[in-house]
Amino acid sequence: MTDKKTLLLVDGSSYLYRAFHAMPDLRAVPGDSASPATGAIRGMINMMTALRREVRADYAACVFDAPGKTFRDDWYPEYKANRSPMPDDLRSQIEPIHQVVKLLGWPVLCVPDVEADDVIGTLARTAAKQGIEVIVSSGDKDLSQLVDEHVTIIDTMNGKKRDIAGVTAEFGVPPSLMIDYQTLVGDAVDNVPGVEKVGPKTAAKWLGEYGSLDGLIARAGDVKGQAGENLRKVLDWLPQGRRLVTIRTDCDLDGHVAGLPSLDGIAIGAQQIDELKVFYERFGFKSLVKSLEAHDTPPERIEESRKSHGAEGGTGLFDQPGFEAVEKASNLVYDTILAWEMFDQWLAKLQSADLVALDTETTSLDEMVAEIVGISFSVTPGEAAYVPVGHNYPDAPAQLPRDEVLARLKPWLEDGTKKKLGQHIKYDRHVFANHGIEVQGYAHDTMLQSYVLEVHKPHGLASLAERHLGRTGIDYEDLCGKGAHQIPFSQVAIDKAAEYACEDSDQTLDVHRALWPRLQADEKLRFVYELEMATSETLYRIERNGVLIDAPTLASQSNELGKRIMALEQEAYTLAGQPFNLGSPKQIGEVFFTKLGLPVVKKTPSGAPSTDEEVLEKLAEDFPLPAKILEHRGLSKLKGTYTDKLGLLAHPRSGRVHTHYAQAVAVTGRLSSNDPNLQNIPIRTAEGRRVREAFVAPAGRVIASSDYSQIELRIMAHISGDESLLRAFKEGIDVHRATAGEVFGVAVDQVSSEQRRYAKVINFGLIYGMSSFGLARNLGIDNKAAASYIDRYFARYPGVKAYMDETKARAKEIGYVETVFGRRLYLPEIKSPNGPRRGAAERAAINAPMQGTAADLIKLSMVKVQEVLDAEKRGTKMIMQVHDELVFEVPESEVEWVRTEIPRLMASVADLKVPLLAEIGFGPNWDKAH
Repeated sequence: MTDKKTLLLVDGSSYLYRAFHAMPDLRAVPGDSASPATGAIRGMINMMTALRREVRADYAACVFDAPGKTFRDDWYPEYKANRSPMPDDLRSQIEPIHQVVKLLGWPVLCVPDVEADDVIGTLARTAAKQGIEVIVSSGDKDLSQLVDEHVTIIDTMNGKKRDIAGVTAEFGVPPSLMIDYQTLVGDAVDNVPGVEKVGPKTAAKWLGEYGSLDGLIARAGDVKGQAGENLRKVLDWLPQGRRLVTIRTDCDLDGHVAGLPSLDGIAIGAQQIDELKVFYERFGFKSLVKSLEAHDTPPERIEESRKSHGAEGGTGLFDQPGFEAVEKASNLVYDTILAWEMFDQWLAKLQSADLVALDTETTSLDEMVAEIVGISFSVTPGEAAYVPVGHNYPDAPAQLPRDEVLARLKPWLEDGTKKKLGQHIKYDRHVFANHGIEVQGYAHDTMLQSYVLEVHKPHGLASLAERHLGRTGIDYEDLCGKGAHQIPFSQVAIDKAAEYACEDSDQTLDVHRALWPRLQADEKLRFVYELEMATSETLYRIERNGVLIDAPTLASQSNELGKRIMALEQEAYTLAGQPFNLGSPKQIGEVFFTKLGLPVVKKTPSGAPSTDEEVLEKLAEDFPLPAKILEHRGLSKLKGTYTDKLGLLAHPRSGRVHTHYAQAVAVTGRLSSNDPNLQNIPIRTAEGRRVREAFVAPAGRVIASSDYSQIELRIMAHISGDESLLRAFKEGIDVHRATAGEVFGVAVDQVSSEQRRYAKVINFGLIYGMSSFGLARNLGIDNKAAASYIDRYFARYPGVKAYMDETKARAKEIGYVETVFGRRLYLPEIKSPNGPRRGAAERAAINAPMQGTAADLIKLSMVKVQEVLDAEKRGTKMIMQVHDELVFEVPESEVEWVRTEIPRLMASVADLKVPLLAEIGFGPNWDKAH
């Protein structure tokens, strides 16, 4: 009896996107941005070579999407309408990818009018009917509907396996119900609507309760609540949705796979060595050429090479100036420290090492309360150690006492001459501080290295290791589970926890060795990185300080808001002529369009009249009811997000709120604030501004707020070099009055308040790339008048016009723009064939250098001010950063010093062509300090 045969199907379209986004920006001629992009090609070679080595198969095919429309576009013209066009740098690599996959021995399938998923589905069913085992390699969850006793999906990038049990565990439904599940949830990527606000949990619950989508539809009237209403609104759509998400398994592949149903036409073949060598030389893959030249080396030599250099026989991952290829060690040595003898050995290693990768495992993601469960270190690649100190599951082995471990580590941790690195070091700083240790000597943060080098890509350690090392690791959810079934790290078995923790430190060290040379090779990027490292230190101090919250004031505001919200409901009922749910789009739609006959502004994907925010704002211009609903929504959000919750987020002992500043999120370099978000407190309404009254100073102190004046306009003057703008700022003229004088042709002292308002909208609007249409809408004038204002603006400020044109042209040439200080802001859509997307990228090209430079300036200010506060041993504390504003808690005895010195320091951090100006105010609370 022979063994069962296997068919291996590769989702080539999924693979090539992952290769493109995982790899650095490699070029055929290293360092030449005009030469062909090669990153996706190189990544594809790595992935296909590794897959062939790891999975043995009798038959195989790599399946790609063909260009052009498919049959689903005929069924539903909006199919995939929201999907971004393929980046030009990826499109140029498609043909070479197809070519090299064939040269590697893989049959390549690309069927016109048929998506890759449908080709895979058809071949999988054809093979399964013949008793052939099918393995599909893809990260696409949509293929889970194909899984059965013969078909399994593997994701080699993260080690995930989706068999029947795996699919059921991951999605809460078996593969046989995945089509129904996908229909309910929808597919945002492919622009296939599901049931509004129905996510994976609700979909799985419904299918478990009603047995199938058909069963659910038959009893749709029984489903309660808003979800039930949303379900009933799309009953007519669901059959079409199911049709769109269903992978076909009966496609006509004649002419593409010879001899079907026999699979002999897609047998995997040998690599074409000579042709591969020519291909590799053409695209500059020098290390791959060398590996091919060793093709005739005796097997024993190849084995020796693999043992010495890792699984790929010493092939470097990248060929790029300033990039040091890091190979995965084949023999990892990970120690678990359960005895003092081994601890002392490792402590000696830490003391003598030039650089140590350091990581903590903790009880919480909230850094202000997290406690240490274990600590890992790595000093050399492939070697790491884990000290468990807080695992508390039954039969856990005896561990070294946490307090004594930390006491012995404290001198090394607090020694600034002992250099350390980590991934997101600010979090670990807080964790150690929770145990009374102020870590010194952090020299590097791999998250920030990635943020500076490749701001447009993910910065998590798993992504970095995969992208730069070709390494995959243990997933946290595989270790601890997820959702309601997730266990705390303290209950993870120590042997598994040690492997995971050691791997983190080991990979962090390896990633640093890959990224740091690239930063060293570029003076401007190195400056930005050093600024980010210094900012991380300052943010740690700000977060640690926190801001005092007056809970009774918030409670009083919540009570007032609650009364106003109830009054608005009654006013809305009166205008509608009936009670209705102000939070129900369906009921609002019925009142607006059926009862009151309001005009339909736009429709939802299912064809119903839309009542989204944009529609309400448009209707509110002419009708009172939409305005009431908007006010109701705004006050409800203010109450629910801030006045009800801020007091609850305060630390119970200190009464202070400690926000978390995310440093590696915004592509412009701006910081974001979370838990709570202090940067989004609305200030355009009186109610929103009043929330700031609850941010108070303790007795004997006051709040000070210092912010830059017209910072982005000053940056525009500096970058553009426009003489009129420069003169206005140098002479201290109100720049909006100056603009009004230029645009309206009047003397500056004759400018009216209305003309100044128009000029202010023009000044800021053009910074953000506003069109004449947008300006007309903002000013309430016609397009012709708005276009005339813009023409006159550019005639008076030709330097601004030249800057905008030159910036867009340069961005299209190199793919990014820079701040004054060298921060790179990438624009992947700048050459998009899609007009609106390209236009958005062009507007970003104009604005991003100004937003990014403003972000750099406030970071420079934060760092400088904190340095001076420390050097002079001042009692003043920096407690918040909000956009271009720094907020302080100031002892009354230091008010005059702060009044003079903080604005001076902020204005002196950079030498621009125009003077920087910072203004400061004081008060008992944040609102009064403005």
